Amino acid sequence: MSTIKKILVPVDGSVQGCKAVDEAIFLASKCKAKMDFVYVASEINKDIPSHLVFDRIWSKLPKDIEAEKHVETGMIHKAILKVADAEGSDMIVMGSRGLGLFKGAILGSVSQKVVEESKIPVMVIK
Repeated sequence: MSTIKKILVPVDGSVQGCKAVDEAIFLASKCKAKMDFVYVASEINKDIPSHLVFDRIWSKLPKDIEAEKHVETGMIHKAILKVADAEGSDMIVMGSRGLGLFKGAILGSVSQKVVEESKIPVMVIK
């Protein structure tokens, strides 16, 4: 198993996204990994500005964890994978459901597409 040095966490302000942030912070502290948080602006999350989401994360982020913020636009899953590749992420930790409209599925369409298309491990938090 390879060492986890950098974790990417997609965030949108949803409850599942917040749970993923908590799990990713725990994992990063155990692995001494750096973190990247990506907010992909879209019609779905237009009422939740990225700075509010990032402020909430930074308020609970331990001081010894190095982290960066990223804001992207476009197709959400593609933007997540683009940042993972550009930042050299070793793992993606994301919520199973975001702010999307489809409530019945086990996995949201974004998390499912990320799992299917990612070249690195993806941990989906329920």
